[in-house]
Amino acid sequence: MGYRNLKQCVDDLERTGQLVRVAAPVDPHLEIAEIQRRVYAAGGPALLFTDVQNCQFPVVCNLFGTRERAQFLFRDGLQAVRNLIALKTDPKLICRHPWRYRNIWRSLWCMWPRKRRRGPVISHQTTIDQLPQIQSWPDDGGAFITLPEVYTEHPQRPGFRHSNLGMYRVQMSGGAYQANRQVGLHYQIERSIGRHHAAALETGERLRVNVLVGGPPSAILAAIMPLPDGIPELAFAAALSRQPVRMIHQPGCLPVFSEADFCISGTIVPDAQLPEGPFGDHLGYYSLTHDFPVLEVDAVWHRTDAIWPYTCVGRPPQEDTTFGELIHELTGPAIPTVIPGVHAVHAVDAAGVHPLLLAMGSERYVPYAQQRQPRELLTCANAILGQGQLSLAKYLMIAAREDNPQLDINDIAAFFSHVLSRVDWQRDLHFQTQTTIDTLDYSGHGLNSGSKLVIAAAGPAVRTLPTELKSGCHLPDGFSEPRICLPGVAAVQGPAYTADSQSATAQISKLCDAIQPDTALHEFPLILVVDDSPFAAANLNNTLWVTFTRSDPAADVHGVRAFIENKHWGCRGPLVIDARIKPHHAPPLVEDPAVQRRVDQLAAVNGPLHGII
Repeated sequence: MGYRNLKQCVDDLERTGQLVRVAAPVDPHLEIAEIQRRVYAAGGPALLFTDVQNCQFPVVCNLFGTRERAQFLFRDGLQAVRNLIALKTDPKLICRHPWRYRNIWRSLWCMWPRKRRRGPVISHQTTIDQLPQIQSWPDDGGAFITLPEVYTEHPQRPGFRHSNLGMYRVQMSGGAYQANRQVGLHYQIERSIGRHHAAALETGERLRVNVLVGGPPSAILAAIMPLPDGIPELAFAAALSRQPVRMIHQPGCLPVFSEADFCISGTIVPDAQLPEGPFGDHLGYYSLTHDFPVLEVDAVWHRTDAIWPYTCVGRPPQEDTTFGELIHELTGPAIPTVIPGVHAVHAVDAAGVHPLLLAMGSERYVPYAQQRQPRELLTCANAILGQGQLSLAKYLMIAAREDNPQLDINDIAAFFSHVLSRVDWQRDLHFQTQTTIDTLDYSGHGLNSGSKLVIAAAGPAVRTLPTELKSGCHLPDGFSEPRICLPGVAAVQGPAYTADSQSATAQISKLCDAIQPDTALHEFPLILVVDDSPFAAANLNNTLWVTFTRSDPAADVHGVRAFIENKHWGCRGPLVIDARIKPHHAPPLVEDPAVQRRVDQLAAVNGPLHGII
């Protein structure tokens, strides 16, 4: 049987040796975050801090720190949820294999909500400043809730069926917020809460919101799941934990999930916004200060045995990488039924998730053609870019499954080699300009604004990818240190990007002019211009992170012997991506050296964290 609440989960992890209690005092200002990042990187256990400075509540971190531990947490319900998704794809399976799908009935029974008048979460009241004031990065605008479960219901269609549970970050201190009376509610584009908020604004109503913290680990995962409208996330959490959803109903209040550890109850005032941020986010940079909705706090509730779950986000991989893996595992089999012709997608965590999406599609429009080229793949690509959060992809690389049915979309290096050996830069580049990109991506020309590029590849290999640099790699002034990142991919260190984009483009044009057919670099179909080529080429994660978080396709994709024909852009030589840091980019995340030294002492011999981090 799954966990009913977070305490059951913590006790189980401790009993099985997967959680360590830390009785030494820890500072919520940067120190807990530094410990979290290190214990995750070490593949260590979950940690329960029982003495958080200036706070009465214990804090647990690294619950999902390894794939194995996440699967342990959901061991009772994971297969049942897989079966439910399989049945949604093909309902006839239950008739053909009734015994195989026998475990779904308990999960289905749990998904129906039970009404309660009382429950553990509303046992006690407190104030915002008494909650763990954890700050993760030095330049964060204050303390944030990093694992919130934000519950709303549609104003015109109230009730559990049209509810939404999403993970939208919450700023508890700093900025212009009134202490204990207001918190910031940051939600990005293409999030279901936006539809609820828009419906409330249409009628001038306040949108009621419950910010839940804690509860069973299934509720945390459910808040991140990209579920379609009509499937409540809390119902998914119930199916995964195999525990019924118990909702507390009180007159004039939004229903509260009974098993949460904390609940901040309040309303969003129409048209009220305040500056939120900065915040060190999962792309590896700060998301900057922008106006976002304000939640006016009515009450802060907590259960008697409340535990505060925490994670630190930053440049991937971090603990939220596990969430992405679980989401891929659960939703991957349903992709072909949701997007016809698409067999698999992979949002690349190392590139920040939305900046790079890989996909496998069918290419069947003209199977009799002697020369195959992307046709159906482009239909698939348009469908992907019109589907929920997949629409936020900035670079979409899509390949035809017929060319290699055994190609593993999760093998990123192999996927790149497959595409680069087949792609035709004169034909296979398809841009969308002046469009919407991820809120957290500052590579474009404004908040939520940038461009997209579809790279489609179909047909036999047309080139052999070089794996070494031959002599004769002559570079113009300011460019140096060529390095090989992957077969067919080379990085070149360029001069610092100037504030004048025309001058910067002229620099890249000089490089493109220098890459003649008789030069060594011309053999590489993809060339990256970076600030530090040894760093970019050091490993695959560095290559992906630098390339796809620091470039906007419309502005930063160039090419050797580029041309425009009937408004189609292409190039007859290598593709060149300018992945240098630009003046408008957000600053990268850097740890505080003094805090690092303090944590070093905790990890030293005889320290409370020795042998753990």
